[in-house]
Amino acid sequence: MRDFQLPGRSTVHAGEAMAATSHPLATLTAVETLKSGGNAIDAAVAAAGVLGVVEPAMTGIGGDCFVLYAPKGGDKVIAYNGSGRAPRAASVEALNKKGVKTIEVTSPHAVTVPGCVEAWERLIADHGTKDLGALLKPAIKTAEEGFPVSPRVGHDWPGYVDKLGRNAAARDVFLPQGRAPKVGERFKNPRLAETLKKIAKGGAKAFYTGAVAHDMVSALNALGGLHAMDDFAATKGEYVEPISTVYRGYQVHECPPNGGGITTLLMLNILQGFELGKLDPKSVERLHLEVEATRLAFADRDAYIADPRFGRVPVEELLSERHGADQRKRVKRDRAMADPGPSLVPAHNDTVYLCVVDRDRNAVSFINSIFHSFGSGIAAPGTGVLFQSRGFGFRMDPAHPNRVEGGKRPMHTIIPAMLTKEGRAVMPFGVMGAHFQPVGQTHVLTNMLDFGMDPQEAIDFPRAHYYEGAVQLERGYGDDMAKGLQALGHRTVRAGSPLGGGQAIWIDAKSGMLTGGSDPRKDGFAAGY
Repeated sequence: MRDFQLPGRSTVHAGEAMAATSHPLATLTAVETLKSGGNAIDAAVAAAGVLGVVEPAMTGIGGDCFVLYAPKGGDKVIAYNGSGRAPRAASVEALNKKGVKTIEVTSPHAVTVPGCVEAWERLIADHGTKDLGALLKPAIKTAEEGFPVSPRVGHDWPGYVDKLGRNAAARDVFLPQGRAPKVGERFKNPRLAETLKKIAKGGAKAFYTGAVAHDMVSALNALGGLHAMDDFAATKGEYVEPISTVYRGYQVHECPPNGGGITTLLMLNILQGFELGKLDPKSVERLHLEVEATRLAFADRDAYIADPRFGRVPVEELLSERHGADQRKRVKRDRAMADPGPSLVPAHNDTVYLCVVDRDRNAVSFINSIFHSFGSGIAAPGTGVLFQSRGFGFRMDPAHPNRVEGGKRPMHTIIPAMLTKEGRAVMPFGVMGAHFQPVGQTHVLTNMLDFGMDPQEAIDFPRAHYYEGAVQLERGYGDDMAKGLQALGHRTVRAGSPLGGGQAIWIDAKSGMLTGGSDPRKDGFAAGY
């Protein structure tokens, strides 16, 4: 339980239903959807639509989504992969002929076909109770009438003025007065509102074909993109079999590759051999073990994870007890290991995560993203659609399993998670922040299962992230932590911004009560009734 003499948030408790998102308007939308008779899937889609308006740097209909869903609160978890694919004409050879040696974030070649709109429609049709048009009404209203820019959104926006300024359409939409909107200032996106109206009326088809698709394809082609109308028209996500591991008696579920959720499972398989609960949760040793597990797991991720339709991904071998034990042996408690492999782990980026549990205990873990802040920085002029930058995740090495190929999905970083035990869903949870996500998920989960923290305490707790050869420390860790890690051979730096953001809803099996937490590093909150 929190110390009420210190700043912080209390957990949110409810008996009927609950939602937790990164923005107040999205949480309110989800709760209103639930109160009006919608279920968890309905509420998640409605909230995601609003988030694409009010957090434009993080998400939008120009991006992708992944979903884990536990119907009726059971442990039979359903996974949906709503990630988009590269244009069919794309390949290492085709890009080399255009003089492309590396895929830059702001290049049209970083833009894969957005997958989230198709995913929303499919999930609602299969598991929801309302239609897409009704669920998009709050997003349409918000885009059309505008909304006051919230503190975290307003804090981040000015850092991307140069990026948005490089593309005329993005500049017109997101820098309406030649600058980033200020905190509390009303921001409108009428072009996006009109596009959302077309989707509400015509469904996903209105997005992937016709005038909307033509506007998107034309914008990308004008910059040298290889996209075609057929690429958009062929967009289709898929149900996939979740992957999982057991940690402290709980089953931790993730989406399989091309999703990066396996990275969390790799970390947990390494850490489960250490008695973390006997350590101080804020100790150098605890953080050292997490950092080493991070380094090993990311080396595996970067070497093997790709679209399984284009080659075998050794999931079973990577998640085997033997592999976890072998990796654990490489961890030395008294010093940092030598370079564990060709790990390329850049700084954290941007996404939104939300979770919902409804009155029937349907539980959904839902993540939507355009990858980097404001994605590729490229917008379609007539529709207000800002494109994701997922193609940046491809490699230009023709021998690498994650090389760019036509119709291929890149290795993905967005990873919803679901915890189950003894036949019941226990907690939908997630930590946003691109490459930080598996690290954040592991940190939050070990905070709860090893150190007994409640969801809000676990989310509030200071964070660290290993990337580019250094351990990045939030301000919640003092100089003693930095010095302790340095003594073990780690290089440390101070985090320039908060590491990620997260939400979680714990479902108590005995009482049936819901306990929610939402990250203070973002603007949102958990709410229920």
